[in-house]
Amino acid sequence: MLINLGENNSILSQFIAEIRDEKIQCDRLRFRRNLERIGEIFAYEISKELNYMEKDIQTPLGIACMNLPDESPVLATILRAGLPFQQGFLNYFDNAGNAFISAYRKYHKDGSFDIKFEHLSSPGLKGKILILTDPMLASGSSIVLAYKALLSKGIPAHTHIVSIIASREGISYLNKHLPPKRITIWAGAVDDELTVRGYIVPGLGDAGDLAFGGKS
Repeated sequence: MLINLGENNSILSQFIAEIRDEKIQCDRLRFRRNLERIGEIFAYEISKELNYMEKDIQTPLGIACMNLPDESPVLATILRAGLPFQQGFLNYFDNAGNAFISAYRKYHKDGSFDIKFEHLSSPGLKGKILILTDPMLASGSSIVLAYKALLSKGIPAHTHIVSIIASREGISYLNKHLPPKRITIWAGAVDDELTVRGYIVPGLGDAGDLAFGGKS
């Protein structure tokens, strides 16, 4: 299932417009902060999908019966562009566990590439709610690789895959290679074109470089 938050008017559109804008992108601090704010919006929306239970809260004047989440999700992200995006989720899910995946694109002379997996650090995932984030969902291959690597830590009860900008090709790839009943895909915008080098058009460019500077 795909949930595209960009289909409805909200302040989210302003933040996505700013991370796309090549002039505003020159301010790395603002770019990272916008990734974080977008993460906060997604966290709020996903929080509606969690299980809740009633709990009595003692106030100075009485008892308030409140519906509170009865579970904390595990937040997983792909280094390095995912770090400020994940921080937005952490701002809302105070007690969440965290997982980090290191993967990169290895390009060939013809412009094609493979996704290489290097490292995984994660708590146990059996029966947990997993939120797997990456600012850009391009070909989808890195997300699938990350998800399969995470399964070594246990089978989550459900996984929310969250990207700010996704390509239609990447969404189709996830639908073909991941179990549909255990996955919800979230996006802030869906773009139509994907280049042979795996960049989304119009997209925004390289989110990692924009957040943290170019790499040699």
